[in-house]
Amino acid sequence: MLFADSGLSDASISVLLAVWSLTAVVFEVPSGAIADRFSRRSCLVASGLLHAAAYASWVLFPSFWGFAAGFVLWGLGGTLTSGAFEALLYDGLAVNGDAELYGRLNARVDTITLVAQVPVAVLATFLFSVGGYDLAGWVSVAMCLVSSVIALRFPEPPRGSSEDHAGYLDTLRTGLREAVPIKRAVLAVALVYAIDAFEEYFTLLVQDWHVPTVWVPLATTGVPLLGAAGAALGGRLRFRGWVLFASGLVLIAAAVLAVPAAIVLLGLFYGLYRFVLVQVETELQHRIESEARATVTSVAAIGSEFVAFAIYGLWVLGAAFAVGVLVLVVALVIWRR
Repeated sequence: MLFADSGLSDASISVLLAVWSLTAVVFEVPSGAIADRFSRRSCLVASGLLHAAAYASWVLFPSFWGFAAGFVLWGLGGTLTSGAFEALLYDGLAVNGDAELYGRLNARVDTITLVAQVPVAVLATFLFSVGGYDLAGWVSVAMCLVSSVIALRFPEPPRGSSEDHAGYLDTLRTGLREAVPIKRAVLAVALVYAIDAFEEYFTLLVQDWHVPTVWVPLATTGVPLLGAAGAALGGRLRFRGWVLFASGLVLIAAAVLAVPAAIVLLGLFYGLYRFVLVQVETELQHRIESEARATVTSVAAIGSEFVAFAIYGLWVLGAAFAVGVLVLVVALVIWRR
């Protein structure tokens, strides 16, 4: 819905998304170290405030530069969440001796997040039809502020006394050093998570498949539901490479059909993809041993941003078909038996 009525070209939209990714590339790892050195909960609170400012920028300045400023703010907010949330969740379980439950709980969080997109889509359709883009935008600002208030109530377990004396640069170096021996897990998360950048184009894709703008949110409600189903099943199959490969084939089939009915295939692609994403994220968290957990996770995230640039370029060159081919390549790289 953000781009649906913006009047921007596909090339301009890709440039804006690249600005978002570039912001993440610059601040991803430093923000992870901030979460490890200081407070992960505070990072989540600040993230909500920055996201609220981003929406305000998009509403107040609906031009290329207004969108660009908003994406810088959105990128900064995203870097504060990335790594910090996973570390807060994992350490909260580990302090009670329940670290093995992380995969199940992480899948549940992903499932709830995706299912929540359905009522949000219904509300967005209502707000857009009643008050247009401005009303939908200001309600989004309010919701981001509410998320910061909720984050204030998250419990944050105490960490080791050695970290109390570690400086910011020491924390940063610790996280970067640990990412090296577990580089295969880091690479898997980087490659797979990057594919999620394609979600930003779902509304444009559905519009290209001849769905009226006002009905786009409702027409795509099944996509996050199938994504939620995939996330909920994450970790139950032995091999993940062939699942991701299958999702690429499904996306290519949807791109070839290019009709409203292909939204079903788009949802199936997203469900298979989410299944794999939960698996690789869980494996990475289990392999991190130091207290610089958010920093290591951010290293994987920054890798995903570089791959996301390819997603943006492929959208301009070949839309969904080209992205489907990239998914096949990623699946072959991470395929393990």
